[in-house]
Order: sequence, then C-alpha cells, then structure tokens
Amino acid sequence: MKKIPLILILAITFIGCKQKDNTVQSEPNVFFNQIVKVYTTTHSSNFKLTLTDTLMFGNSQQPLETDAAIVLDPTKQFQTFLGIGAALTDASAETYYKLSKENQDRFMEAYYHPEKGIGYTLARTIIHSCDFSSASYTYIEEGDSELNTFSIEHDRLFRIPFTKKAIEAAGGKLTMYASPWSPPAFMKTNNNMLQGGKLKEEYFQPWANYYAKFIKAYEKEGIPIWGLTIQNEPMAIQTWESCIYTAEEERDFLKNYLGPTLEKEGLGDKKIIVWDHNRDLMFQRANVIFSDAEASKYAWGTGFHWYEDWKDGTPMFENVSAVNEAYPDKKLLFTEGTNESFDYSRIEDWKLAERYGKSMINDFNNGTVGWTDWNILLDETGGPNHVGNLCFAPVHGNTKTDELIFTYSYYYIGHFSKFIRPQAKRISSVSSANNLLTTAFLNEDGSIIVVVMNQGENQIAYTLTMDTKTAESKILPHSIQTIIL
Repeated sequence: MKKIPLILILAITFIGCKQKDNTVQSEPNVFFNQIVKVYTTTHSSNFKLTLTDTLMFGNSQQPLETDAAIVLDPTKQFQTFLGIGAALTDASAETYYKLSKENQDRFMEAYYHPEKGIGYTLARTIIHSCDFSSASYTYIEEGDSELNTFSIEHDRLFRIPFTKKAIEAAGGKLTMYASPWSPPAFMKTNNNMLQGGKLKEEYFQPWANYYAKFIKAYEKEGIPIWGLTIQNEPMAIQTWESCIYTAEEERDFLKNYLGPTLEKEGLGDKKIIVWDHNRDLMFQRANVIFSDAEASKYAWGTGFHWYEDWKDGTPMFENVSAVNEAYPDKKLLFTEGTNESFDYSRIEDWKLAERYGKSMINDFNNGTVGWTDWNILLDETGGPNHVGNLCFAPVHGNTKTDELIFTYSYYYIGHFSKFIRPQAKRISSVSSANNLLTTAFLNEDGSIIVVVMNQGENQIAYTLTMDTKTAESKILPHSIQTIIL
C-alpha cells in the first residue's frame, strides 16, 4: 500500500486538532512522535553507514545566529531524482573476473542490493575502448566506413556478462547510458584513436551509424540502453582515446547527423547528453547547443565531470546552477568523477571521500538529477589501464590476495544512493553553518532523506527543523550522516 506523503499527514493532523475544539492541541502530532534514525560514516571511528543515533522532535525555537541549524521545507520541491551509479568499464569487468566467486557475489550485493548494499540504479558503459581498457580496440576493421564488420564480440568476454550480472543484482533494471572516447583511427584527422584529433567531415554519418549499431547490438544482448553522451571530454587532448569537438561542431553533429540517425533507426527515445566534460565550460557548451532549436530538440540535457578542481582546487558548482537557471527544461547529469593519481598509501584518506560528499550535495542542490561515479571497481594498482592513467575507485579488488577493499568513498556515496530512491523529489534544505553541508529528498513512499556533511575539524551540534518542530543532533568532524524522517 502506498504511504501518504508526510506533509499531508502533518496537514491532516493539524486540521483534526482544530476541528475538535477550535484550538491546536499541544501534544505532538503523529509524525513527530516517531523515532528518526541517523546513519553515520566518520573517519574518527569505525562508523561506516552505521546507525548511530535516534532523534525526537519537539516544539521549535528561534535559533541564535551563533547556532548551527538546518531548516527543511517539503512543500518546496525541485528536480526529480534519476539515480546514482558508476561506470561498468573494461577495467572493472576484468578485475571482477579475477576475484573468487564468493567475492564476486559480495561485490554485486554491496553495490546493488537496496538493503544489504547501497542500491545503485544508474550505470554508464563505454563504446569500444577507453583508457580503462587493457588495449585500444574498436568494433570494426580499420577502414570499414560501411560498418560491415561491426561486431561487439570483444565485449562478450568480460564487459557484457559483467553488465548482465549488475542488472540482475539491481533487481533486473539499471538505467544505462553509453559514451564513446574516440572514433576509429581512420575516421580522425590525426589517424589515431589517442592524442585528440577531430572527426573527419566525411565520416560524420558513418560515426552516427556506429552509435545506432552499438545500441542495437547491446539491446540484442539484453542490455537496454537508456541514453548516450555524444563524446567523452570533447575539449581534452588526452594520451588515451580522445576526440575534440568545439561547441559548434558538437551542435552540428547532433543536429545534422546523430539526432536524425537515431530517429531514423527507431531509437528516437534514447536520451542524448551533450558536453560530458568539466563544469568549467559547461555553460558555454549548453548555450551554443540549446540556443539552436534544431539541435536542442534532440538533447535531453548536459553531462559534466568534476576535474576542473584538479587545476586550482575549486569546484565550479555555480556553473551547474547557471545552466539549470538558463535551461530549466533540460536535465543535468553528473557523468564522471574519480580521485586521480592512485597511491595505495592514501586509500583510507578522508579527503578522497569528502570530495564525493561535497560534490554530490552541491550538484544536487544545483539541480542535478543523477550522479555517476567513474570505475565501479579497480584492481590493487588502480587499473588495469593501457596508458598508465591509474586512479582510485570506491572499491578495489586485490587480484593477488582476493581481497575486496571498501574505501570511505563507497560509504559516502552510499549515504545518498542507499536512501534516496528514483523518482524522489529534492526539497528545500538549508544550513546556517559553513562547515555543515546538506541536501534533502522526499521519496515516493513519503520518507524524507536528509544528508548532512561536516567538513570541519570540530564536532558540530545542530538543530533540524521542519514545520513547527525541531530535533537536536550532532555530527563528528569530517563525517557524513543520513537522517531518515
């Protein structure tokens, strides 16, 4: 039976009290008599998504300016939540199959089970190779512009069965989108899948056809593709697979080739995501593409990464908000983020996890509907990776010792993905303290999920207020909480 939304319960309770004798009774209403659970992950103890506290609401009081306070308003609702997940790369699949069957099962449960794990519902896959593949490869023979040799046989060894197991572990459904890192070498101006280069004009149509063939091939394997990005990081000349598009070039490829081709092939329902690069230039890219009506009609929204903060340490969250304000009819999706430069000695570093918490809270508060981590699993070296671009993952599988290592990043992400479910609505949640970050969602079952993160060095005592009721709580330094109302 579907639960009545909490705000409606509050309203019914209030009206009932008024009708009884024309005065509001002083007794707490039905909701605020219930115990509110608090789950915590912190670096100063062994708390990892641990039930650490219960709260009770009493009558609210005006906070002082020196107080830390979080105010919720479920009547102020914003974007609809799509999901949280990660990329199912070749590297992840290859690492997975080097683990024992026991740890393979444990891994799938830990990520995808909604109760025993952290309930991932979103996934990204790659269109042929990327840096996190053991080697570069495509689905055609070099020079085959007609795509007569197109085959996904390479992926049947690891990535396809790995992806099917993930879908099964998620209960039979994952919202999956795909991204290419580079067209085949012969289609590019530098005749190389690596080191940037551009798509040659004579191959615009064959490359658009390639996307359609990939989607149909994967769906024939029983892997539904919900959407796709046009190009991973289209402004980065990388030592690995990469391809450059200016905003105008991406707009015209979408408008004249990719969008019409997908419609012609019966794939017009697939969500097309533009940009798929850092927050720094996302507004410029969105402005060029979405201002063109013929291109914009094919675009679902904007994808973005977080690597601009690698340059100067300052995430450009305001650019996410700017795109949301300028184009409220388009969606925002975080498509990739990872902690770079793998160093095993830092695997328990709290800064790695806090980067996730800070980004997720700010991105959601600026209108993002879904959030996708990069590799869901890597080995003990931060790979495999065919160009030495080794990174961290929330979970590492030691292929030498058959050990699964769950980092603090896994638990930080879980504070969102385990409790906020698809179709939830973000609601107003505002903090009065700089070190206290927060976001909140209203699930379809009526539960309210509040995420609170303390990025400071000291414990913070704070109040949580909704309507006319307040609860008192506290949060340890460098920790994150999920509160379930």
